[in-house]
Amino acid sequence: MGACQLIYQDARNDTNWFDFIYPQLVPFMTEATTMVGQEWTRMVLQNATSYNTLLANIANVPQALSPAIGFSMYNLRPFYPYTSIPAVSIGLIYLIIISFFSFAFYLPIHFKYLKPEGHLPLKFPHLVIWRWCSTISAYSMLSLAYSLISLAFQINYSGGNPVTSQTEPTLIEYGNPDAYGKGTFLVYWMLNFFGTIALGLACENAAIFVGQPWTGLWLIFWVITNVSTAFYDIDIEPGFYRWGYAWPLHYVVEGSRQILFDLHSRIGLDFGVLIAWGAVNTAVFPIACWFMRWKSKHHVHEYSK
Repeated sequence: MGACQLIYQDARNDTNWFDFIYPQLVPFMTEATTMVGQEWTRMVLQNATSYNTLLANIANVPQALSPAIGFSMYNLRPFYPYTSIPAVSIGLIYLIIISFFSFAFYLPIHFKYLKPEGHLPLKFPHLVIWRWCSTISAYSMLSLAYSLISLAFQINYSGGNPVTSQTEPTLIEYGNPDAYGKGTFLVYWMLNFFGTIALGLACENAAIFVGQPWTGLWLIFWVITNVSTAFYDIDIEPGFYRWGYAWPLHYVVEGSRQILFDLHSRIGLDFGVLIAWGAVNTAVFPIACWFMRWKSKHHVHEYSK
């Protein structure tokens, strides 16, 4: 055990740790060890003339003279297994993509209710309810399928790690130290579900309002702005990116890491922001449906053929 200790959790953000934090700590630890070693050696050699047994003791334990001190490193929450990388980073882009394309998948069905072809047209309030319920049902199944992919790659969702203390390093041979034991997968699915609602309903409303061919541009904007503020800590980014604290994917990433690696929990805030996004977009949804019906009645073409 060294005289100094370096305690960290690379599961909080392994990319930031290895790319930004650890490279700055290495020179500091090297310099500290060198400076203390030099000063300690000077003091010992000065006293060697006064104590006859001191030089003999130094010969027996030279490590007491140099490097004199060392750093013990304790990784309380190792980022392991590495198959969890997509679950807390790049794989979450698919939540945006699959929720976006669910709009195009259901669109032909929605139009059948707008045009009376052998049946009475669906009343507008019923149309809004149908569209919202069908969309949310699709999101529940899509988020479940996405969550099951992580389960298929043998990420631990059922407890079993013998170390549960926040001040002791977990054992990687038992997998990731999930936060909620047997209920971890359910919490993880619900986080992805509300994340899909937050990301998907925004895509649904935007696709209706901007129309073709601008929906593709919206998807690019939505992916880039969410990714740029979710995969890296906003604290180390320029101040311009502070708006990322309001974007939904940031809280999906934060919540996923907390669930999978038993980190400091802000799960209430994570769910709260995602639910707020879903509530706001649900309030806008009837207006978007009305606008879509208006375009259909007035034969508004979104682009010329």
